Amino acid sequence: MDVRTGFFALIVVALGAVGFLIVAPFLQFVLAAALLAFLLYPLHERLAPRFGPRVSAGALTAFAFVAAIVPIVVFSLVILSTAIEYLERVEGADVEAVIDSVRGVLVHDLGVDPTAVDELEAVVADELEAVFATAAETVLGEIVGLVNTMIHTSFGLMLLVFLLYYFLLDGDRFVEWARQITPLTGDVQDELFEEIRVVTWAVLGSHMLVAVVEGVLGGIGLYVVGISNVAFWTVVMIVVSILPVIGVWLVWAPAVGYLLATGDVLGAAFLLAYGVAVLSVVDNYLRAIAVDRGSGLHPAVVLVGVLGGIYLLGVLGLFLGPILLAVFKASLTVFSRNWNDIEPPEPAEPASAPRAE
Repeated sequence: MDVRTGFFALIVVALGAVGFLIVAPFLQFVLAAALLAFLLYPLHERLAPRFGPRVSAGALTAFAFVAAIVPIVVFSLVILSTAIEYLERVEGADVEAVIDSVRGVLVHDLGVDPTAVDELEAVVADELEAVFATAAETVLGEIVGLVNTMIHTSFGLMLLVFLLYYFLLDGDRFVEWARQITPLTGDVQDELFEEIRVVTWAVLGSHMLVAVVEGVLGGIGLYVVGISNVAFWTVVMIVVSILPVIGVWLVWAPAVGYLLATGDVLGAAFLLAYGVAVLSVVDNYLRAIAVDRGSGLHPAVVLVGVLGGIYLLGVLGLFLGPILLAVFKASLTVFSRNWNDIEPPEPAEPASAPRAE
């Protein structure tokens, strides 16, 4: 590599790093826009010849906004309202009433010495007040952080909408540009794009199907037994159902214990039977058929993709994490199949001159 080539490569790397820093704060929204464009582009190809590319791209962007983006906003509002409600309950908690109730049980029902109860009451009162104060401060801090996150999310959603529109409108140009700058043969590029398409549809479709079905069925069960905040817990079950091994039992099993603790034995029995007979069956069989077989990813890889995606990309990482790992796997698969075509052949050794007789 000569000096001019090295200098030009350095400029490209430096500009690439700057470009990544610019995109990084909204990376999850850029990836989400690309993913939605991937899902909607086949439909765009059908609608564009009839209604025009701009009308088709605008209509599909509006559809995606209603079908995908609005539920995310609703989820954020449900979380915010639940946190505010919890804060109000904490601030309105009557510590004295709780202590008096416990004192009555200890003195009158259990026969504990009133002097010992007084000493215990002073210690418990201080601890409860400290716990309630700490909890209120924590929730308030989380609400402030949530508000800041919602502001950032608002800008990100606007960016997502614009990018989705232009990805649909000019997606074919972007793919053609990617083909031109990729130093691979046409056959290898076709195989790579096809492999990525297959695994992306498999992972995304199967995960969304399993998550939505299990979350909605779990929400119906909680609604029947009278659990409060059903919408919130339904969203939580949709989220946890994406995680292999964990599943929706993480929500409905504690709900059974809660019903038993509150004396609703019939509701607890119904929810337990419903969880075992319906939710567990759907979780085991539907996940095995749709996710493990359809995506070709090991459950451990899916789990790493989900948790790592959440840590790196936030809520959108629930879907983007496994897909990115699946794309990585597809790239390795195509690379291993076409190693001889990708690697340039070694130059042949020059033939030795014939010896003179």
